Amino acid sequence: MHIVWLGKKSPFCGNVTYGREITNALLDRGYRVTFLHFAQSDDTADDHSAYEEVSLPFIFKSQMLTIPALGSARLLSEMLQKLQPDIVHASLILSPLDWKLPEICQSLSIPLVATFHPAFDDKRRNFSSSTQHLAYQVYAPRLANYDKVIVFSQIQRDLLVKLGVPSAKVAVIPNGVDISRYSPVPASLPTRGMTSAIKQQLEADQLYVYQGRISPEKNVESLLKGWKLAKMGPRHKLVIVGSGPLEASLKAFYTGNNIIWLGFVANEERRIEILRGADCFILPSLVEGLSLSLLEAMACGTACVATDAGADGEVLDQGAGVILSTQKVSTQLQTLFPLFREHPEIISLLGKKARSRVLERYTLSQNITALEQLYSTLITPARNSYFLSQGA
Repeated sequence: MHIVWLGKKSPFCGNVTYGREITNALLDRGYRVTFLHFAQSDDTADDHSAYEEVSLPFIFKSQMLTIPALGSARLLSEMLQKLQPDIVHASLILSPLDWKLPEICQSLSIPLVATFHPAFDDKRRNFSSSTQHLAYQVYAPRLANYDKVIVFSQIQRDLLVKLGVPSAKVAVIPNGVDISRYSPVPASLPTRGMTSAIKQQLEADQLYVYQGRISPEKNVESLLKGWKLAKMGPRHKLVIVGSGPLEASLKAFYTGNNIIWLGFVANEERRIEILRGADCFILPSLVEGLSLSLLEAMACGTACVATDAGADGEVLDQGAGVILSTQKVSTQLQTLFPLFREHPEIISLLGKKARSRVLERYTLSQNITALEQLYSTLITPARNSYFLSQGA
């Protein structure tokens, strides 16, 4: 099967990680993948030699929005006509091109799947969640023109159906984690059961980690306020991994020897090392989809605390982690942090439960199998027969 993937490779965000993980897994299962994304014409080199890669011109792109250049839709149509893929999968990038895709693919008789990423909070408890709900309202009529729309949770599916997307077109396929890469420290390694290397480097008895964008919707300031109010002491460290528009202002105000700003960490092995060494991962977001960073931390056996925004509460329900309300996050954390400091056995138990939850529901292998099954229902009978006979 030949899959054309339309998505993002920069700037770094959850959509970029999603596209990389899914397409690499599809390649590993023997599919042909052509990755289309907005880039400069000389900036299409990829670290996976099996990719076919095509750049599309753009005027502007950010973590939140992409504005294609004039002629991008025509170029995309010509490219699809030339490639003749079995299916197009668009990891939607919030671009005007998202709205033209159904018409382009219908004219070429190519099935079209979308993954719809925008964060949300179905309770609309703050300005960020109200703004994101508007994005769902704007997109819903367009999503109805796709053959299938993938979302990450039942809550998200119900929201789209309520806004008019036919229920038969919405499929729930949660994010998945490569559990062999994202895993606790193997028992065979000498660091197992000892102070981790990252803790030694940071001179920490306990390590608390946030990993993600430093932006308003992520609510990082509430985390920092809660940490400051908890007065955890110099041997208990809070590590902030990531960058974003609020980084400079928050960094200037929230300083001290037990708050460590690492900025954006590009090296995946380093990020995994940090998660493995952490006692607790905190995600204080006002809106979310289904956080891949949260799943990665859980897969590493790290105790997790997250708000009930988006699907994150669903991920941590029934004791797999601690769920906070998006209201008064700093006050809740002020109470929680000292409890974890005084009772590390709670952290240990939550870490084990987090890993078990990922193994049960959120592995990348399960994700790809569900995606394969969805693809097979959409391709034409002749192509489907060939696909089944070839096993790929």
